[in-house]
Amino acid sequence: MPTPRRVPDAPAETCQQRFRRRWGHLRDPHVRALAWLLDAPDLLDPAAPQWAGRIASIGTPLPQGTQSWLVALDLAPQALHDYLALKPFTRLGRYAERLMAFYFEAQGVLRGHGVQVRSDTNGTNETIGEFDFLLQQGGDLVHWEFATKFYLLEPSGDGQEADYFVGPNLADTLGAKMHKIFSRQLMLAQHPAAQRYLPQPVAHAQALLKGWLFYHDSKDHAVEALGVAGGHCRGFWCELREAGQLDMQLAIILPRLSWLAPARVETAQALDRQALQAVLAEHFAGDSMPLLVALLEAEEGEAVEVRRGFIVPDDWRTRAAQRRPPIG
Repeated sequence: MPTPRRVPDAPAETCQQRFRRRWGHLRDPHVRALAWLLDAPDLLDPAAPQWAGRIASIGTPLPQGTQSWLVALDLAPQALHDYLALKPFTRLGRYAERLMAFYFEAQGVLRGHGVQVRSDTNGTNETIGEFDFLLQQGGDLVHWEFATKFYLLEPSGDGQEADYFVGPNLADTLGAKMHKIFSRQLMLAQHPAAQRYLPQPVAHAQALLKGWLFYHDSKDHAVEALGVAGGHCRGFWCELREAGQLDMQLAIILPRLSWLAPARVETAQALDRQALQAVLAEHFAGDSMPLLVALLEAEEGEAVEVRRGFIVPDDWRTRAAQRRPPIG
């Protein structure tokens, strides 16, 4: 087992500050989401030895021309809107994939997106798997699995295992996700049934992960996590009973399809502390699903995100510890 790598304390510039500095001029919410996907820090460290070179990265700086392309797209976003409208989205992951597909297609490198592999052995037509992206890189065909993930550090242990990063709905962990990607999804091109779906052999397969990790308090920023990038986007989580202590000016509840880029809304849409508390109380009276809240500050008639965090029910920590897979 590899030696745990220490994740440095949170960088001086938050992801919100970085995005505002680099992309604060963008207005269209879908273009902002795409800019965040392309330019946000990676969730995992591509250089960490345990990933064995299987973590992909868009890279920094962005490919030449990308910034001006995004600016032009923001001024005339109808092509992106039409592309997204081909399918209704109920899942954040599918929405993010479609945004990335638009970018890869515009770059002229997309050879396949969402390519389902089926086996016709014995006439079963069984689904074996799906290629998220088949991309042309020079003369090579590469397979990228893509995911946008949001995990909360469940602090019952020492934080040295990826399974301590738990999804807000308790349905999965960072460790379980990476095991699935590496043991199944990145192996798809080697399956005999996949060959007829490939225009040429896959040169290599990698995973591209974007997302945010959330911590209960600041000392968790120094958690020893396996392969997590030091500069990843960070937020907080707190229990409902702690939410009244938040240091805030304004806030907004983020719907799921708005979880990617830092929020920017009209000030009239924002909630003050009292209104936020009322919304939280009403929600948790009948629902245990955590809510993602963006804390905002007013700026020339708008409110922009400065921090974000999940508000979880008061028993979330106990349930997370019980449902997390055993460590070891």
